[in-house]
Amino acid sequence: MDTKEAIAVRLGVSGETLRLVAKRFAETGGDVHATIARKKRDLPPVPSPVTGEVEARLIAMACSQPPQGYARWSLRLLEKHVALVEDIPDLDHSTIGRILKKRNCVLT
Repeated sequence: MDTKEAIAVRLGVSGETLRLVAKRFAETGGDVHATIARKKRDLPPVPSPVTGEVEARLIAMACSQPPQGYARWSLRLLEKHVALVEDIPDLDHSTIGRILKKRNCVLT
């Protein structure tokens, strides 16, 4: 068995992982902390447009009466009506579904 393979088996990692860590170790000039430290993000994380207030407004809308001509709310219908409201950011129907599911709100 090759020495690198034996090290990888002993550490419980793949040979590719071992190769990448060794490469990074060489690139950092032998600095162990720089080798194993997490990389700094290039861009800061983008805050979610969905706040507690947005969730509350969305749930209130889903619990209200549906518009004239509709028997019940659907995710697509909620998506259309959210786009019409000024102070709620435009949300995709899948995002609306996740919010309602998180709060155990069922569209019936």
